[in-house]
Amino acid sequence: MSAGPRSAFDAPDFRKLTGARFLLSFALQVQSLVMAWQIYAIKHDPLALGLIGLVEAVPALTLALFAGDVVDRGNPLTIYKGVIVGAFASAALLLAVNLPMFHVPEADRVFWIYAAGFIAGSARGFSQPATYALVPQLVPRESLAHSSAWITTAFQLASVIGPGLGGVLYAWRGATVPYGLDCALLLAAAFCASTIRFSPSAPRPKSAESGWRRATSGLRFVFADDVLLPALALDMFAVLFGGVEAILPIFAADILKIGASGLGLLQAAPSLGALLGGGLMIRRPPNRGAGKILLGVVTGFGVCIIAFALSRSVWLSVGLLAIAGALDSVSMVIRGAIVQISSPDDMRGRVAAVNSIFIGASNELGAFESGVAAKLLGTVPSVVCGGIFTLLTVAGAALWSPRLRAMDLDGLKN
Repeated sequence: MSAGPRSAFDAPDFRKLTGARFLLSFALQVQSLVMAWQIYAIKHDPLALGLIGLVEAVPALTLALFAGDVVDRGNPLTIYKGVIVGAFASAALLLAVNLPMFHVPEADRVFWIYAAGFIAGSARGFSQPATYALVPQLVPRESLAHSSAWITTAFQLASVIGPGLGGVLYAWRGATVPYGLDCALLLAAAFCASTIRFSPSAPRPKSAESGWRRATSGLRFVFADDVLLPALALDMFAVLFGGVEAILPIFAADILKIGASGLGLLQAAPSLGALLGGGLMIRRPPNRGAGKILLGVVTGFGVCIIAFALSRSVWLSVGLLAIAGALDSVSMVIRGAIVQISSPDDMRGRVAAVNSIFIGASNELGAFESGVAAKLLGTVPSVVCGGIFTLLTVAGAALWSPRLRAMDLDGLKN
């Protein structure tokens, strides 16, 4: 794409896509907090919290490679609209089982919460491939790093507002009001996506490759690239071991003793920091020295996680989570730009699908790992160990890939 606005946000359809993504992320953040708080209130078991991540990860990771091939052979906008429909089905199910008129027993409600997580995970398996295939057709190539910063910032803004509002609404009126808000937000996201006037590229010529070989071609591409693979692996292992979001209800309820509304504050803190980090990336995209910046911010993230585990001050804990979120946001922007710039036009969906597998492994499987580790080691020791593993991951990535250490985004070619 050689002509067009220099700034990604100057493109009207990109603004509409960013709005739809914001509303979708907002709804999912509210939903995630309320699901976690309900599960912990019923079960009082860290493993039960970890299982939320597992039931979302299984369909997302299973469908990812297939989703990337579907996106590359179809219309990414139509597929993204389907993601919103799937998310709405998940939210509507949660709303229904919490309405007093249906009299769903508390023990049965646990099953339906996990079922809703499975539906949401299935939809999310298609989300990133569709987004990453759509964005380069809406903005010029020179704005891809800028578009990555905008998309990350929209997600983080939703992640700031969503948990805080979800926690307050749950403390005020129980689960029905936040789940009802989810449904309204997703309807707004669907409307926003429907206003995008997008004409897909010419259909790809039919390939003689088998469906499995097409679907796995993104994996082969990533594993052959000496920048993409270490960058994605660095982020995956850092968040897999260093992420604490899944067990924040334990910190809120048992360690800091600040309740559901306080949980909203803890869950919003990383995203508030990430919002500030994303805003900085919009003003100053990290084109030069991106590799060194990536390694530096992940190191800082690990240090913050260790300090958070040891903190007993609410505001210190919130501040550490905010700093960790800001550093993680810079990492997300750089990783997103690497994926966008390095991907061939006819493989964007499949390469993004591999990226989504790495992200899903770090987030959803990381949530499961957090629950298991907290169950086996205790909450605080498990988080300290996770932060240490994050620091070891950075050292390993720096030794593994000299090209990543020296990487400039301006020097990457697709």
